[in-house]
Amino acid sequence: MKHLDRSQYSREHLGFLKKRRLHAALVWTLRLGLLVLLLGLWELITRLGWVDPFLTSSPSRIAATISGLYRDGSLFYHIGTTLWETLAGFAIAVVLGYAVALLLWWSETLRAVLEPYIVVLNALPKIALGPLIIIWFGTGSRAILFMTVLVGIIVAVMHMLSAFIATDKNKLLLLRSMGAGRLTILTKLVIPSSLPSFISMLKVNVGMAWIGSIMGEYIVSRAGLGYLIVYGGQVFKLDLVMSATAILCVLAAGMYFLVVLLEKALVKNTDD
Repeated sequence: MKHLDRSQYSREHLGFLKKRRLHAALVWTLRLGLLVLLLGLWELITRLGWVDPFLTSSPSRIAATISGLYRDGSLFYHIGTTLWETLAGFAIAVVLGYAVALLLWWSETLRAVLEPYIVVLNALPKIALGPLIIIWFGTGSRAILFMTVLVGIIVAVMHMLSAFIATDKNKLLLLRSMGAGRLTILTKLVIPSSLPSFISMLKVNVGMAWIGSIMGEYIVSRAGLGYLIVYGGQVFKLDLVMSATAILCVLAAGMYFLVVLLEKALVKNTDD
């Protein structure tokens, strides 16, 4: 973070910035405090026997289960399997979805033809394609990767296409009146103006990527966090189910945080 040159700001502005920093610190303190409170209450009610820890597990049992997975060497194997599938599916879905959205923006005829099919694919429960995906791709990582891409790509296409179409009409008219071609309009106006929507799409697709990878692991996996959840449910090891779920929450939050950092970097470069 750059050093704040106080000589460039008025006293009122400095006071405003200080209040914003204090508010941000308060929000983070309350967030962490709420998390600690909820975990503490969860642990307390299981220790007191108000709920059966076999059914709900508890923070201490989850920690012990994760520690056991670490000791037997399987923790990072399962995490790495799911993380690779999720990140690869996320990247492919974002790139392909963005490219398809650009193509549909470029050709109004193609957009008119394909738009109903895109809407239908978005509404289709992807889990219904599970048997077909197994037949097409087998029971390995390729099937899980395909499911992850399938869940995210339609969201990326619809999100970015809406952003491209919503470009300011007055600015479009201005560029056209100055003789700008379609490619110039795309690169100088449409893509830059869609940056906030692109970041929003990334945030949405973080969740879609995790949904797709875990959904795929439910169907065909032999490893991964989704596999642990399914296996734990089948043998009634609910501590294992809750442990895998807790790890998923941490990984998903970390991935979302990286997108937020990317957003801040892009906004900073745009301002500069």
